[in-house]
Amino acid sequence: MTKKGGADSAPAASDAVLLGPAQVRALAERLEVRPTKQWGQNFVVDPNTVRKIVRVAGVGPDDVVVEVGPGLGSLTLALLPVVRHVTAVEVDPRLAAALEETVRDLQPGNVHRLRLVAADALTVTKLPGPDPTALVANLPYNISVPVVLSFLQHFPSLQRVLVMVQLEVAERLAAAPGSKTYGVPSLKAAWYGDVELAGKVGRTVFWPAPNVDSGLVSIVRRDPPQTTASREDVFRCIDAAFAQRRKSLRAALAGWAGSAARAETALVAAGIDPRTRGEQLDITAFARIAEAAAALDAPAP
Repeated sequence: MTKKGGADSAPAASDAVLLGPAQVRALAERLEVRPTKQWGQNFVVDPNTVRKIVRVAGVGPDDVVVEVGPGLGSLTLALLPVVRHVTAVEVDPRLAAALEETVRDLQPGNVHRLRLVAADALTVTKLPGPDPTALVANLPYNISVPVVLSFLQHFPSLQRVLVMVQLEVAERLAAAPGSKTYGVPSLKAAWYGDVELAGKVGRTVFWPAPNVDSGLVSIVRRDPPQTTASREDVFRCIDAAFAQRRKSLRAALAGWAGSAARAETALVAAGIDPRTRGEQLDITAFARIAEAAAALDAPAP
């Protein structure tokens, strides 16, 4: 994903001017910004943490990074010297208005690498400029899973995701079949790529400090399972299976399939024991179930 060098090279992230605790608080005071629960704002105040995020993300001079929720710019400032371009999506109008000024003050040579989109990330389906190759962000806890899934859906050019989210959410996204934390987010993320927990982050690196620790989630894009079923059909099957996760799939999928008997027929056709529960199956198995169910409605040749 990364290549070294390039005509538009910049200093390494370790040499860049970044925000520390005093600078973050001073900047917030100047902008009259107080972190709000409404937008899930917890600002990173530790330069080593943002350096780690950039390093683990594996981005480089050929990457176009989209960053959701740049806030006061802590991670933005770590990304700009390393990548080709950063498109920052910020919902808070005060922060959106101030981000370019912050970059101009601290990294004037990198202002041209930044493009700002003042919008709610959950409504973004298009971005200006070159297609993004990576999503790298400290995501607000309250929208983290929907944002990741939405961006993977709407931006097929994304080859890599590295996001910092609530640790519980990170573990859920990266969970394997059979795990207690395995469920709808795990499966839907797995439709798009290979997911893993890439690290843990303590709460003290934030201002204000949240009540929970955070985790880094890495998603590396790969092709979805080979199936004639649409993504929408597979996702509806997953939702139905986990709406009643303690039930057998024969029972849990009855409403989705039209009846318990039809659910059983589809499961058998997909090579799955109808007594199985959803938490035991991977994304490929759910694709087979959705495909088999669709075949029940197909006209006879």
